[in-house]
Amino acid sequence: MSEAISQYIKEMKLSVGLNTQRIFAAWDAVSGAARFTIGKYYKDGVLYCTISSSVMRNQLYFQLATVLEMLNETLKRDNLYDGDKGYVKSIVLR
Repeated sequence: MSEAISQYIKEMKLSVGLNTQRIFAAWDAVSGAARFTIGKYYKDGVLYCTISSSVMRNQLYFQLATVLEMLNETLKRDNLYDGDKGYVKSIVLR
């Protein structure tokens, strides 16, 4: 069944939008900053996140490498994420 869903997503070319939503969901789960994140944008392997709290933004800045690694690990375990399109290469905090 999961293979049929994956094939349907690829044939209907839904993977780009679905991947973006899966990245946003992974950010919320991994970063611990979901309630402080007021904007997210993903393009060309870069995740841009607008954080409302300067304290949270500074904490995330110092943990950025760990958050990036955990984010990509979460995406690798996600059956709906199409890894052929690539993973998050970097995160920019605003």
